[in-house]
Amino acid sequence: MRLANELRLSCMRISRRVRFESDRELPSGQFSVLARLEHQALTNGDLAQVEGVSAPSMTRTTSCLVEAGYVDRAIDPTDGRQVILSLTAQGRHALRRVRRHRDEWMLERFDALTDDERHLLLRAQEILAKVANQ
Repeated sequence: MRLANELRLSCMRISRRVRFESDRELPSGQFSVLARLEHQALTNGDLAQVEGVSAPSMTRTTSCLVEAGYVDRAIDPTDGRQVILSLTAQGRHALRRVRRHRDEWMLERFDALTDDERHLLLRAQEILAKVANQ
């Protein structure tokens, strides 16, 4: 039980720090929407469902992303009542920039580790990925 608690807390702290330190220009909710749109165009309703937020909240989020030039809106050709959202080239650039910044933040922390500690983290990452995929 202690291992589960300590590991959960450590993962949460790292996740929070990476999001906080990485990019103040693009809030994590907006980043998440861009990541969802990276490989597939979706509606506000689809996004709201997968993100676990209300439709009006998602509409506000995507409106900000449209205004920033990160997302395009288009009428669904099969259902004129639906709006399809897709990532723009500028949105793809923002997504890459934030990911790169987050990776750099992590790499800076790894500089203080020994080779053995980095190797242990690599092994732990494989195990954590296995746990996450169950």
